[in-house]
Amino acid sequence: MKFDDRDSIMAITPEWKGERFPDGRPKVADKYLDALYGMTLEELWKPIFTRGYENQFIAMDSVFPEFNEDGDVLHKMVGRAVTAVYAPTRPDYYAASCAIAASQGWHGTPNQWVLDSLVDRDVLVVDMYDKIYKGTFIGGNLATALASKTHTGGAVIWGGIRDVEQVKKVKGIQIYYRGIDPTPIRDFVMTGFNTPARIGTGREAAICLPGDVVYGCSGGVLFIPPSLVVDVVEGGAKTKVKDMFGFKMISENRFTTAQIDKNTWTEEMLDLLMDFIRTEPEAEEFRNIDWSHEYDLARNGDPNDTQSAL
Repeated sequence: MKFDDRDSIMAITPEWKGERFPDGRPKVADKYLDALYGMTLEELWKPIFTRGYENQFIAMDSVFPEFNEDGDVLHKMVGRAVTAVYAPTRPDYYAASCAIAASQGWHGTPNQWVLDSLVDRDVLVVDMYDKIYKGTFIGGNLATALASKTHTGGAVIWGGIRDVEQVKKVKGIQIYYRGIDPTPIRDFVMTGFNTPARIGTGREAAICLPGDVVYGCSGGVLFIPPSLVVDVVEGGAKTKVKDMFGFKMISENRFTTAQIDKNTWTEEMLDLLMDFIRTEPEAEEFRNIDWSHEYDLARNGDPNDTQSAL
């Protein structure tokens, strides 16, 4: 058994063909992470869901350091996942796991091992098996270390946190969590480090792999497979401008909501959309998008064109 094993990480992320970190995690380019800040949860979720990735979102409470006067989050959390999975303690396994970690150069407690591995723009994703009492994975000290190492990252913890007032004062990061408790973390063992992590329970659970792009907003957290990030960014941009155009058409009674909500638009609608993008100043940023696929569907048909768009 090894923790944070490069060969294992590469084996479970074979669809990623780009750059990787030394530990084997997919390294999605910064420009795509930057693009996600200007996009909404629904714009990003749709291209993933329609490809069969139906278990990538989890609604969670969060500690955000900055809000506006309406209580909305001033900035989002975007970064690359480092995962950790834990279980209740067991003396023989605890001793063995500590020996394994020490042989790999990790020191301290099982939550500190993963903190020590973080780099710029990482997001820590932790399955703490919903342990809140004595399951407080992060407090003031570790939140400070998290900010120092990731700068714009944060954490998603299916478990507890403590020192909330201190955590709120740490700038530049967000922490998602299941509960708050004053107890320090105790009685737990690591079972996986940069392995698949389950966040949530039952039908509400989501899965995160090491290197997934983590998008946190006021509603919760979305885990985006690295191989889909480019399509998600481009698909999200298309959804955004189609919404802008659609709202205008509906308000002017030129198209019905049923027409706008169809997966496949007609050539007439696409032509009007192209004109909207060319002439409206608010649509200027979308003028380099390729719509040939949408025109092909309009001309040749789409088996899903009777269904409403998600």
